Amino acid sequence: MRLCIAVFVLLVAVHCEELFNGDQVLRIHAESKDHIQVLKELEKDSGLDFWTHGFSTERPVDVRVPHASLYAVKDFLKENNISFSVMINNVQELLDRERAEMVSNTEMERNTKSFNFAAYHDLDTIYSFMDTLVASHSNLISKVKIGSTYENRPMYVLKFSTGGENKPAIWIDAGIHAREWVSHASAVWIADRIATDFKENRALARNVLSKMDIYLMIVANPDGYVFSHLTVRPFHRLWRKSRSVTSNPNCPGVDLNRNFDAEFSGPGASDDPCAEDYRGPSAHSEIEVTNIADFILSHGNFKSFMTLHAYSQLLMYPYGYTGSNAPDQPDLHDVATQANKALNSWHGTIYKVGSIFHTIEQASGASVDWAYQHGIKYCFAFELRDTGEYGFLLPADQIVSTARETWFALRYIMQYVSDHPY
Repeated sequence: MRLCIAVFVLLVAVHCEELFNGDQVLRIHAESKDHIQVLKELEKDSGLDFWTHGFSTERPVDVRVPHASLYAVKDFLKENNISFSVMINNVQELLDRERAEMVSNTEMERNTKSFNFAAYHDLDTIYSFMDTLVASHSNLISKVKIGSTYENRPMYVLKFSTGGENKPAIWIDAGIHAREWVSHASAVWIADRIATDFKENRALARNVLSKMDIYLMIVANPDGYVFSHLTVRPFHRLWRKSRSVTSNPNCPGVDLNRNFDAEFSGPGASDDPCAEDYRGPSAHSEIEVTNIADFILSHGNFKSFMTLHAYSQLLMYPYGYTGSNAPDQPDLHDVATQANKALNSWHGTIYKVGSIFHTIEQASGASVDWAYQHGIKYCFAFELRDTGEYGFLLPADQIVSTARETWFALRYIMQYVSDHPY
């Protein structure tokens, strides 16, 4: 098996400078402990791009396989009696369509001088949207700079507040993983929706904001997000991590959602700088994580912490680092279940509810666990659409539907938190 994996490494290294023509995303199903062990070694040693993680007989994993490696990988899986199916037949086709849509949308927005919520946007455009939103709703929204990134980009949070000092607050962030573009786009739509609902005097927005402030961070990983928009090489689009220098000069970046001081360096995060889930050299070694953590702790009165990811359609709560139940697990599960019903009521989209550990994978150093351990009771992580048909390359025409159904769930949670102070 080691020889086969070494061949994969060589093929992937050669292929990484090319387009993704013919690359496929395989869904691999482990059916035994032996299968799981084989897949763990494949993930560790092959250099393949695992789109989902956490090996279990209960859920599959999705892996992007370069065209040059397809026959070798498929033969390897067959030799080990591991079943698989093709989820995406040609990754480059989806990338080409996405890029064409963005170019067309940029021209349309330039001509109409409008913002299209059913489109993906780069960081500058998102930050410009935030400025416009603040200017249009100055009685409700302010833009707060919480620090700068490794590459010296500003990190902004939108604060929705009707006034008052140190009111209880709700935190929502998106895009801590750069390639999960639908999370950023959904957060943009949600920001506009909060403002619109308040302006139009809709009861829920008025009720929640009369008691609490809402802080919304649309781009939690600005450096990674900018890198994912670079067009010199298509590989950039699938970038996950930050952009800091690591101990391996060929492998920059840290998985910011493994860098929080919550059982840091435990199982569910890698110590390999080249791994997608590299945790970093120490807890809060990444300035982006430090900025978020310092801001939340200095505020001191957050009652809910929610983070938007993609993909898999999951609504989760602590813990990620252990299979043990969090002290508030019954309440968290009930709230998540009701929020899921609210989400489902819009389009019938089906989400799975549970703890991070039992629903998706073991993960140490995660933001949700960190927030919960610092006394924020209502902590939830969303994995937005879809379940693998498009993966990270969700078509832009699904953005608004994704955002709207997510808003229904967020709205339920915010109302519940507002009505159940602690």
